[in-house]
Amino acid sequence: MPHTTIGATAATGSMVTIPAGTVLIGSPDNHLDALVAQQHYERSWFEDESPQHPVTIGSFLLDRCPVTNADFTRFTDATGYETAAERRGFGAVYGDSYWQTCPGADWRHPGGPHDSAANRPDHPVVHVDHQDATAYARWTGKRLPTENEWEYAAHGPAWRPWPWGHTWDPTRTVCAETEPAGLTRWRAWWTQHIAQHGTTPGTAPVGTRSPAGDSPFGVCDMAGNVSQWTADTYRLYDPARRYDRIYHAAADRYTAVRSGGWMHLRHQLRTTERFAAAPDYSNHALGFRCALDTPA
Repeated sequence: MPHTTIGATAATGSMVTIPAGTVLIGSPDNHLDALVAQQHYERSWFEDESPQHPVTIGSFLLDRCPVTNADFTRFTDATGYETAAERRGFGAVYGDSYWQTCPGADWRHPGGPHDSAANRPDHPVVHVDHQDATAYARWTGKRLPTENEWEYAAHGPAWRPWPWGHTWDPTRTVCAETEPAGLTRWRAWWTQHIAQHGTTPGTAPVGTRSPAGDSPFGVCDMAGNVSQWTADTYRLYDPARRYDRIYHAAADRYTAVRSGGWMHLRHQLRTTERFAAAPDYSNHALGFRCALDTPA
């Protein structure tokens, strides 16, 4: 697939040209039915991926990889920008058993004061909220991708559950699941992670699983490593339909986030998985990438 290097204000790395097309967005019903037998959540947890519907998307450019610590350092060095987590003095990390606030956790210290992103310049930046991500994108002359653009770039012209295809393969991604999953095994995995690394995120250099884990367009890290902000407010695909009440509560208030990250399981890494987050939320598993309109 063609890659285009963008020499915007201070952008680095390559962007991939995503061609215009009409694509089905969301999951087919038979896939959602099958999920019930494969994991511990009921279908209602995934119902916001339906109904599958056609969307026409114009051509655009998308960062091949998520924004890295080195990229974000260039931005803050040039502008003096401070993230929301830096200003408030704490960030969200996953502790022994649940999410907790950690004093001193921010993009420079993802796991807390003991941790330094400077040691991982090629890892994706985390602890950035929606405003932080938007500010970086504007500085580079880019923008955040829409939710539809993100999904289209992840699975290509035809629906597929993971960027590389229909068969789960843990060697193609950076995540918590390396064997058949479940909450019990996830908890065992997390206990081992926190014993060895504490709250330091288990991210990897961007593109570590490329090209095996790339999408059909050659975009990497669309499943795993970090979850990613989009430009869009989280909305229900069919507002007249009754979804789980949590989705109705989040609709038109929160922001759409895509992909699972380094601490998620396979079903949270699917190309159609949707999350909703408050725009001022950030944590040590949430990052972003940028998009750009193609020249007229």
